[in-house]
Amino acid sequence: MNKIQKLGCACEKPTSNYTEYRSSELGIDHTNGREAEVSIQQCKLCQRIWIRYFVEFESFSKSGRWYKGIVSKKDRPNIIPENAVEFLESLEWYVFGGSYFESTGEFGQGKLNVDL
Repeated sequence: MNKIQKLGCACEKPTSNYTEYRSSELGIDHTNGREAEVSIQQCKLCQRIWIRYFVEFESFSKSGRWYKGIVSKKDRPNIIPENAVEFLESLEWYVFGGSYFESTGEFGQGKLNVDL
């Protein structure tokens, strides 16, 4: 399990509408027809890098869900859209939310619920 220490930065708060990130698209995860958007976000305050995974099934209302977790600089080059779920599941904690959970964000760990 990847241990990531919490620093108390605003980017760790699950419910924050925190916008102080530099974001870049990593790509689309086509696994099981998900068409999930995978992006990299770097906090402008603490400089930590997050992987954000967003999936929504257009034919189902309230199916939108996102997960994000901190990745180390050494692990970052190894993450591609197709292994982002596996990486997030390996973390000690991540943040998740979306209309599927009727949540603006909370802490979680373990298996991601990304398929129908």
